[in-house]
Amino acid sequence: MSEVMAWTEAERLSFADLLEDLEEHEWSVDSLCAGWTVREVAAHLTMSTRLTLGLAIRGAIRAGGSFDRMENRFAKERAVRFTSAELIAQIRETAASPRRAPGAKPLDPLLDALVHGQDIARPLGRQRAVPVEPALAALEHARTSAFYGARKRFRGLRLVATDADWAAGGGVEEVRGPVSDLLLLATGRPAGLTGTSGPGADRLAAQLKV
Repeated sequence: MSEVMAWTEAERLSFADLLEDLEEHEWSVDSLCAGWTVREVAAHLTMSTRLTLGLAIRGAIRAGGSFDRMENRFAKERAVRFTSAELIAQIRETAASPRRAPGAKPLDPLLDALVHGQDIARPLGRQRAVPVEPALAALEHARTSAFYGARKRFRGLRLVATDADWAAGGGVEEVRGPVSDLLLLATGRPAGLTGTSGPGADRLAAQLKV
């Protein structure tokens, strides 16, 4: 747990560094998260340590029981409520906090920061390195968790990292690519296909309707 928290803190602080380097107009660019701008992704990340059980229950009721609608509402409301500087400060303030959203697993905050960093950087044409060991831990978590849909998405596939000594899955169709791209695919992002290859990548493209 201490290692996971150290990884998470480092990634959150790096995420804040990325945001501080943005021009104001870049905050309005569409991210890889459908329907969210860069600002809304940043606002969403501030909720990682601030979503209490009571707030989640009230939010779920307002959203008609939909987790996605609840998260969307929170992100958009905070994006309007706080300035860019305030959102960055909030991420820094709780970078080392072990608090998690209700139901979240220990690796979920790390995965959140890693993936959302790519959600922002890639549409802006910025290179954002992914630390391999933390990313592999997040990838293995996403691959085996029911929450992200990767079990079904990767069924019959073998994933092979091209920038680390890692492979997983018992399928015969391979998907080869950098850990960062495999992590995006594990969380349902078509952008992860850009750096991948193999017959399994073609099947994923069809699934993700690319």
